[in-house]
Amino acid sequence: MVIRQLTAEEFAAGLALDEYSFHFKLSEEDKEREKLRYKPERNWGFFEDGELGAQLTLLPLSLYIQGNAVPMGGIAGVSTWPENRRQGMVAKLLTHVLQTMNEAGQTISMLHPFLIPFYRRYGWEVCCEYKEYVLTSTQYPPRQEIQGIVKRDRATVEELDELYNAFAAGYNGTLKRDRDWWEHSVLQGDRHTAVFYAGSGEPGGYILYKIGNRELTVEEFVYLNEAARQGLLTFISNHDATVDQVKLTRVPADDLLPFLLPNPRVQQHSHPYFMARLVNAQSFVGNYIFAKYKGDSAVIIGIEDEHAPWNNGLWRWTVDQLGRGSLTAVTAEEKSHKADLQCGIGALGAILLGYKRPAGLARAGILRGNEQAVQWLEARVPQAQTALFDFF
Repeated sequence: MVIRQLTAEEFAAGLALDEYSFHFKLSEEDKEREKLRYKPERNWGFFEDGELGAQLTLLPLSLYIQGNAVPMGGIAGVSTWPENRRQGMVAKLLTHVLQTMNEAGQTISMLHPFLIPFYRRYGWEVCCEYKEYVLTSTQYPPRQEIQGIVKRDRATVEELDELYNAFAAGYNGTLKRDRDWWEHSVLQGDRHTAVFYAGSGEPGGYILYKIGNRELTVEEFVYLNEAARQGLLTFISNHDATVDQVKLTRVPADDLLPFLLPNPRVQQHSHPYFMARLVNAQSFVGNYIFAKYKGDSAVIIGIEDEHAPWNNGLWRWTVDQLGRGSLTAVTAEEKSHKADLQCGIGALGAILLGYKRPAGLARAGILRGNEQAVQWLEARVPQAQTALFDFF
């Protein structure tokens, strides 16, 4: 058994496993295109007797946490031949890349699960969800007279990126995109762009959307002010003669659109989306900004993490009056004391990202400890919202 990075010569073997696992088939032209973009060092394989049995891709990405870009390991393309399933290959791959991410300074990881319970076993936890709205032609937002103009399919990557960053940095968990990501993962296929410009000429927001079969699908809706939101909603409503239905997807969970409509009773759903995992809890907490308060204080927390042993164990969690936090491994003498708080690495990540509150997880028995310690953490973790507009 060997776990290693694939080589350039193993592109075909990796692609064959992906095609079988995810039920797609690339044309010869698409294969050549993908081969040119192939980065073998990002692909890790489990080999037995020289044969590729399972694989995953580890993407060096960054995501926004508290307005700052943080190095993140994005896991994608986890696949196994059916005859190799339930043999622990993926478990060994995940444990291996956790060590790889830790050595690379990637303090957090994200992935899109094929099955949430499976990845929960290894410390990943749901970290965000999105809404999806479906509006019929009689439910379109009312048109508003806004000082500004919408320009369609003229935006540059630089213009979109500036608007996106200003919006995305307000959430935890959104990707920090580079130009390559924009061109090959966002602005692809038959997507249109529409940018709202205020009367002064300043761009204030954009939508990415597709049209087909008399349906307009908004895949990304970014706005920096209410004028931009209303201007873009009016642009969407102006399609009433050519589309019978508008779908808005990957909408952040804190979105207020139904409340703003004359009749909020539109079709809407909430979908759990990506999962996240703290790779190195000590480093993550050390770079996190907690709520400021008077005086220093600390609790002892027991972190359960069998797949990343550097996280597992008892820690003294200190937050000073400026909101600076630290985790320090407890001394041998302190280990005789009972932990004030206890939880798995997944729950801790959900708390620090802002997806779930400490008090709520304590009521559910997921965060365990005395009431005083729970309230200590509740007061120190700032309120935040999570979101993700991308897929990998």
